[in-house]
Amino acid sequence: MKTQRLHDGTEMPALGLGTWKSEPEEVYRAVRSALEVGYRHIDCAAIYQNEEEVGQALRDAFAAGDIRREEVWITSKLWNDSHLAEQTKPAIDTSLKKLGLDYLDLYLIHWPVALRHGTLLPTGPGDFIPLSEAPLESTWEAMLSLSEAGLARQVGVSNFSLGQITRISEATGAMPAVNQIELHPYLQQSALIEACSELGVAVTAYSPLGSPDSAAFMGRKDDVLLTKHPTIVAIANARGATPGQVLIAWALARGTSVIPKSVNPARIAENWGARNLTLTLADMTAIGGLERHERKVDGSFWFMGETYSYETLWEEH
Repeated sequence: MKTQRLHDGTEMPALGLGTWKSEPEEVYRAVRSALEVGYRHIDCAAIYQNEEEVGQALRDAFAAGDIRREEVWITSKLWNDSHLAEQTKPAIDTSLKKLGLDYLDLYLIHWPVALRHGTLLPTGPGDFIPLSEAPLESTWEAMLSLSEAGLARQVGVSNFSLGQITRISEATGAMPAVNQIELHPYLQQSALIEACSELGVAVTAYSPLGSPDSAAFMGRKDDVLLTKHPTIVAIANARGATPGQVLIAWALARGTSVIPKSVNPARIAENWGARNLTLTLADMTAIGGLERHERKVDGSFWFMGETYSYETLWEEH
């Protein structure tokens, strides 16, 4: 099994199952199917609102003897409405209860965005907490305390820029274990991956297929889907693989971990097979030429009022 080494030497399974946009009645079977074919990394989050079903799948797999707790890596994420120091432990306690676990292998700050407690998605500027009142440095300090208490073996971040990582680490002396970010050939983020590598921060790629199933949710109209791009299709045909496998193999070849989402047992097994696909230098070069700097999850749902904008969220100009 391919793994990704974290800064303390811990090995995290490099290919995992994503559960974003997986309906509760579907995610149970998806997790059971994934564990059956060999996955040992399940990526969850409080906001996905399916942790209870994921937890039931895990409990049933443990009870059936399919897998032991210590053999599977479970990630979850702190939602934006629990960034204040006194809210982080209740948040992880809730996720642990729903998942039926005593600890998480990895707990991430989901976004560098703070919302009023109880807010799932904002409807106006009043739903946000200014970062002056809920600075990321304080949230990160609280995350570290969760690790010290044994509730999460590793802590990290998601959707963070290099500047945000630098600020929280300088304030606390502790670097995130992982930064989970959107990564695919249309958004390659090579400079951020390299900078994280130099800092000892592992990178996990979400939406590795270009997140086609989020288009309706995001109000997006995609033109050429990555899985149908002629370059990806040609490489897949040449390698006897599927376009999805090529995209997952590309992420693994870049040294990132990757968490493709599916609720289809056949597709879950197909994605698992990508770990055995080797791309050539010519393949990697051709895929590298597809860069568009095109975010599929651009964070525009946070752009209300003056607190967040594309420039302040991603720290890009």
